[in-house]
Amino acid sequence: MRDGSNDSKNLVRQDSPPDTFPFSAVVGSDDLALALVLTAVSPDVGGVLVRGEKGTAKSTMVRGLAAVLPHQQVVAGCRFGCAPGDGAGCPDGPHADDSGIDQRAARLVELPIGATEDRVVGSLDLERALGRGETAYQPGLLAAANRGILYVDEVNLLHDHLVDLLLDAAAMGRNTVERDGVSVSHAARIVLVGTMNPEEGELRPQLLDRFGLTVEVAAPREPALRAEVVRRRLAFDGDPAAFVARFEDDQEALRRRIADARSRVAAVTLTDAMLTKIATVCAGFEVDGLRADIVTARAAVAHAAWSGRTSVTVADVRAAARLALPHRRRRNPFDSPGLDEDLLDQLLGDDEPEPDPEHDPDRDPGDDKGEDKGDGEGGADGEAQPSTSDEQLQRADGGDLGDRGDRGDRGDRGDDGGSAPTEAPAGAPATAGVSAADDPYRAKLLRAKGIGHGDPGRRSAALTSTGRRVGSTSARTGPVHLPATIRAAASRRQGAGRLRVLPGDLRRAVLQGRESNLVLLCVDASGSMAARKRMEAVKSAVLSLLLDAYQRRDKVGLVTFRGAGAELTLPPTGSVDIAARRLRDLAHGGRTPLAEGLETAYDTLRVERLRDPNRRALLVVVTDGRATSGPDALARAARIASVLRHEGVESVVVDCESARFRLGLAARLAEHLGAEHLPVGELAASAIVDAARASTGRAA
Repeated sequence: MRDGSNDSKNLVRQDSPPDTFPFSAVVGSDDLALALVLTAVSPDVGGVLVRGEKGTAKSTMVRGLAAVLPHQQVVAGCRFGCAPGDGAGCPDGPHADDSGIDQRAARLVELPIGATEDRVVGSLDLERALGRGETAYQPGLLAAANRGILYVDEVNLLHDHLVDLLLDAAAMGRNTVERDGVSVSHAARIVLVGTMNPEEGELRPQLLDRFGLTVEVAAPREPALRAEVVRRRLAFDGDPAAFVARFEDDQEALRRRIADARSRVAAVTLTDAMLTKIATVCAGFEVDGLRADIVTARAAVAHAAWSGRTSVTVADVRAAARLALPHRRRRNPFDSPGLDEDLLDQLLGDDEPEPDPEHDPDRDPGDDKGEDKGDGEGGADGEAQPSTSDEQLQRADGGDLGDRGDRGDRGDRGDDGGSAPTEAPAGAPATAGVSAADDPYRAKLLRAKGIGHGDPGRRSAALTSTGRRVGSTSARTGPVHLPATIRAAASRRQGAGRLRVLPGDLRRAVLQGRESNLVLLCVDASGSMAARKRMEAVKSAVLSLLLDAYQRRDKVGLVTFRGAGAELTLPPTGSVDIAARRLRDLAHGGRTPLAEGLETAYDTLRVERLRDPNRRALLVVVTDGRATSGPDALARAARIASVLRHEGVESVVVDCESARFRLGLAARLAEHLGAEHLPVGELAASAIVDAARASTGRAA
């Protein structure tokens, strides 16, 4: 490779290797193909976020895109890929007019989620610094991706400190490095493309907004289409070279069409009427800020150029809005992204005739990369995509499951003057109801004690890759601690000669920041919790804890117990919105198998400790402390709680008892666990402020 460090050559795709599946051979992902093509036609659109379940060809399509992008002209020998005549501010510049020009394929640089900060932004060239005493800059992946695509697989798992770096580069178009004696700024005009599985966690809102377009992908349900996908995959695996050659004509046609569309973008007219349409749509979906309007306008222009038109039409605006707005519309943290296409049609109106099919290149039946999905006419199987309006209406109504639960609870007369049964009689069948949850609130911060070594996050104190410098070490990885390195070299210095720094003197900084934890919620869903409609308050408390975990980038798990046993309702995951949906559907009623709930929590934590030894767990038990299932129920619960305490499990007991005469069972459970005892009314962070204000008022 001509530029960049040798360490990154396996992360940079300059030409399509023979083991890359052709972009034009992928079927059943028309929306994704259109979004990637629009970004290729107009990089100013701002990149693509691809959301979808595993095994849906997300990475395959992104990696195949590089092979159909037009080649670039670069200044010969420039490590930052500057275009001829555009080297202002380049660290390798200024470039002379006779520097020479090279042709290269468009770059697709892969950013591993475990990359270190210095590999991303670049750092001090240690070989030259220690060997020759020179301060030199070694470019990172942002330099390699300049004027190309930066691809992050599983972008939702990217560490927060790397997310911050990407945000700066995407916003400024430059990468500035001020570290280890290096002061460098270079161009970093990147097109950010990320793929993610929502089940593994959501993306930070700041980074989510930096993606111009977003696409939801799913495996096709039509048997014939699924069979064709498998048929092509097997053919490619059997003979990659022959399969690539089979689609080379389609690839070349796609390259020419993208190049032609790029040349037409500047000539496409966006009229005031169409701009008003865009503003009307963005305002109608209540998106925050004006970035949505700008991205939609750019995408509509790119779509018009791709379709061979010289002016933007309603069809172009609709195609752009479907891709640019789903992740920007105003929604609650646990609401899934989506767009109400009925509302989109209402906002766009129907006052413009559709383009003549005979003059619309996207109507070519041999071309499966057109605007079929963009104009809302369906995917490759010819079926229209489902609207999310029904789901939004259900949320607006509070959810029909919650309403049915409320109607069922009225028979118990819990808060209406009657007495509600707290437990089902022995031998009687357990009855179940479903209660709606109140709105979540800002919860009190619960932290694990001590100093951990987990992944960077926002909850408990830990030694991480970011944070404040608290010491140094002779480890082989991590940021360089220059003062400690110099002290190590000076400690063996003899005489008054020049200080020589040897590789053995190198010291790395020890940084203390915050880590993410595993928050395992163990929720009592028995009949005693349903009395006096307490389950609504319990669900609200747990939703608040989930919201806190979402904001602090934690993994969460959910154990529930009722009737005769306990269940791992949600295995530990980074997707707290799935936990919220499981909680909303959680039924209550029956006896209280507290021991079984604690035992299931213990087994879950034991397995997770084997999977990820560095991630500390925080067990949150939400209960009133009663145990009524089986003989010696309280004693068995106490024994298992003592085992959890002996294993060093950090715990918090959220006490949901609300009777006039309290039994104090949850407080006793907290003692056995060695846990913090927290009444549910004090879980809200505002309760602490209110208590402080009340105390100040009494003192006055």
